[in-house]
Amino acid sequence: MSDAILFVHTMKVPAAEMHDFTRALQSAVEFVEANGPHLMVEAYVDESRERAYSFQLYPDSASIRAHWEMSDPYIRDVMKHASVERLDIYGHPDDSVMQHIRELSAAGVEVSVTPNLTGFHRLAPPAPD
Repeated sequence: MSDAILFVHTMKVPAAEMHDFTRALQSAVEFVEANGPHLMVEAYVDESRERAYSFQLYPDSASIRAHWEMSDPYIRDVMKHASVERLDIYGHPDDSVMQHIRELSAAGVEVSVTPNLTGFHRLAPPAPD
C-alpha cells in the first residue's frame, strides 16, 4: 500500500476576489514548486461558477505537515480571497494530520476521507539538495 495522500480542495471564490485569488494562488504554487515536499500540485479555476479546485499529492503525512509549516503565509494570502467548501482526502493521513482536518470540519468544511486500496504512481520525489 502506498503512503501517498491526495488532497482535493473545492473553494468558493467570489467574482470580486477572482483576480487577487488567482494571483495569490499562482504565487503559492510557485513557492511550493521551488520549496515544497509535494509530488504534484494542480489548480483549476472555473470563473463562471466562482469555484477553484486544488489537487495536491503528498508522499506521506510528514510532508503534509511540512507543507503547512513552510507555506502558512502563502496559504493565508490565498484564503483571504476564497473559502474552502470541501476537502476530499484520498489515502491514510496520520493522527496529527487528521486532528487538523477535524478542526476544518468543525469550522464547517465538508470533509471526506477515502482510504486507498491499491495503485501506483510514476512521479519521483524531488532530489535532495
